[in-house]
Amino acid sequence: MKKYAELLIEKAIFLSGMASILFVVLIFIFLLKEGLSLFSDTKLLSFIFGRNWYPISDPPQFGILPLILGSFFVTLGAIVIAVPLGIASAVYIAEVAPVWLREILKSGIELLAAIPSIVLGFIGIVTLAPWLKNIFHLSSGLTALAGSIMLAFMAMPTIVSIVEDAIVSVPKSYKEGSVALGATRWQTIYRVILPAASSGILAAVMLGIGRVIGETMAVLMITGNAAVMPTTFLQPVRTLTATVAAEMGEAVSGSSHYYALFAIGIVLFVISFIINILADAFLHRKTK
Repeated sequence: MKKYAELLIEKAIFLSGMASILFVVLIFIFLLKEGLSLFSDTKLLSFIFGRNWYPISDPPQFGILPLILGSFFVTLGAIVIAVPLGIASAVYIAEVAPVWLREILKSGIELLAAIPSIVLGFIGIVTLAPWLKNIFHLSSGLTALAGSIMLAFMAMPTIVSIVEDAIVSVPKSYKEGSVALGATRWQTIYRVILPAASSGILAAVMLGIGRVIGETMAVLMITGNAAVMPTTFLQPVRTLTATVAAEMGEAVSGSSHYYALFAIGIVLFVISFIINILADAFLHRKTK
């Protein structure tokens, strides 16, 4: 009886895994089916590198380069903020903090991940955006920098958790050998532990990028939603995800605008797929 129960559990787990893969494949096929219809009258290069996103003008223009650059600016700013803070927090939790404080900090970081993005977006509108407006003397604080700061907070739990796991998994013999050779605690962290955990740290950064680039509600609320070519972080931008969220409800089903939004979904899917492949490659290298 026990043997049959284990076999049943094994098959259930196998079916769950296969179902996950099947759902991803079906989503991609659905995106391709709807999105590729755009390219019957719009060239791929003009879609990717076009500088104007005017989907309801006559004639419509579907250039998504401003949207790609908007996503790039917001993601870059968020990673620049989140990576050093995330690595420093993980090092403190794993190597410096006392045991009683370590558990409190880990719980707090996990709680940060549970805050809905729309709540963070609202906090950004009422506190961060006015603050940036006054500091930099801008006409509006809803900029790429505001989006980057809020998204950095959203990416930090992912980065801290994975980096902390990577640091803890470094063999204790590395640390003991370093201390035995006369290295200080900080020399051991900087020269031994962090290099040994580098694969996990890189994977954390890649997954943090995936978390940021896929975010929708917060960037929709605090980046200004201007589909223009961004040149600085103090300028309103619009991201790929925000465009789909803002315009899908207004697009006429079967129109070029409708197909263009699905084509943006294909671009997002490909970007997320590449990021996950790279993160998996770094994690796989870590296990060798």
